[in-house]
Amino acid sequence: HISHDFQEPMKVIHWSVEGKTEFNALIFIPAKAPFDLYTPDANNRGINLYVKRVFITDNCESLIPQYLRFLRGVADSADLPLNVSRETLQEERLIQVIQKNIVRKVLDTLAQMKENERETYESFWNEFGRVLKEGIHLDIENSEKLQQLALFESSKTEPGKYTSLDEYVDNMKENQKEIYYLAGENRNAVESSPLLEKFRKHDVEVLYLTDPIDEWVVQSMTDYREKPVKSIEKAELDLGEETQQQEKEEKEKSTEQYQQLLNFLRDKLSDKVKDVRVSARLTDSACCLVADEQGADIHMEKILQSLNAGAPPTKRIMEVNPSHALMEKMNKLVKDNTNEIKLSEYAEMLYDQALLTAGMQIDDPVTFSQRISNLMAAEGEQLAQSKTTENAQTES
Repeated sequence: HISHDFQEPMKVIHWSVEGKTEFNALIFIPAKAPFDLYTPDANNRGINLYVKRVFITDNCESLIPQYLRFLRGVADSADLPLNVSRETLQEERLIQVIQKNIVRKVLDTLAQMKENERETYESFWNEFGRVLKEGIHLDIENSEKLQQLALFESSKTEPGKYTSLDEYVDNMKENQKEIYYLAGENRNAVESSPLLEKFRKHDVEVLYLTDPIDEWVVQSMTDYREKPVKSIEKAELDLGEETQQQEKEEKEKSTEQYQQLLNFLRDKLSDKVKDVRVSARLTDSACCLVADEQGADIHMEKILQSLNAGAPPTKRIMEVNPSHALMEKMNKLVKDNTNEIKLSEYAEMLYDQALLTAGMQIDDPVTFSQRISNLMAAEGEQLAQSKTTENAQTES
């Protein structure tokens, strides 16, 4: 009758409040999200308001916050005047009191579901988690409770399974000081990022933020349980002073060794990157793109560009892996001052490769394809010559 939903609700919440303010409420959490849940102009009729069992309105916007717009039910107040108008409801103090009570009761019920009925709660999160996360940013008063309710996939969960922030902190490494996350379009895109290599090596968990809303929400989550929340695009893994000092010394040594190559890449890619530096985060890949402390993450930039097609791309920092065979060969070519035209092409290919591994589009796919083809042809010719020489030596 209330929501025209013929499925059994996921949860029924029924309680009475007595004291200075008296009201009864019957709230339903639906089993499935309504089709218009994410439609901005939809008339989401949530909680019906009654006064002493007399119907007042089915669209009292002040009765529940927007991030709980999926709720359905009734609230019956004994204190509101019967002649209250729909226009004055928004300013009615008692409505604000009822709203606070409803929000507190619903969030407490969800917390109990998360603790005692995890499978049911994960079903709820799949349907309404994206909406609930809006409250982390919008509802300052209840932001901490909502952060406790949030679930995320991570590098240590199976696809479709979740961890909470509390579970993440409880499972942190002994010397780990920060909560790490990486944003992307989906789990596959995030898992293929070279930025995860060092974290995998040290078995450090990284949260996967794959909802478009996540990076907007995480701006309100600067820390959790006194642990800073950091994007691995900006933060490097910190596992204690001793490890940090060792890595700093290795990085300084590599920077000195590769200084000529770094200067060459900075010069050739000056119109595309902010800086080129030696990486301490890569173990397998040759290079990657990272954001500086003030810059937007790559996934956030892609979302902003989709909203504003004319937005210029942000210059990022390119990091190179000093232990990768490709970088060692390029460094030798630069030092020997060998074939600058070929080195310039290598620099462009390196940047395009970094774009692709970051999930971004390259500027000129045709030229990139031609460079790959030319490189493969040159490599094939060298192999053929090597084989010919080997056969000649065998015959002799």
